[in-house]
Amino acid sequence: MTRDTDEELRERVRRQARRMKRAERDRRTLLAQTIYIGTLGLVFVLPVVGGAYLGRWLDGFASGYSMRWTLSLIFLGVVVGGVNIYLLIRE
Repeated sequence: MTRDTDEELRERVRRQARRMKRAERDRRTLLAQTIYIGTLGLVFVLPVVGGAYLGRWLDGFASGYSMRWTLSLIFLGVVVGGVNIYLLIRE
């Protein structure tokens, strides 16, 4: 090997070692990943459940058997939850 290729190889190994150290330092722990997944679940489920409760309460004021508000607000909760998930993952 020539001197230039030895230096190139050394520099490439140094860069890879720095990159590996940085990746090891920045790696998320299992607890952090679990909390992140739990947060994603809550961000999606809370608008759906809130919409169901609010819709059921509003349907209670209607005469007869009505599920219009409940179904509409559950659907709205799914849409809002999906947007929340998208924004949280994008961040």
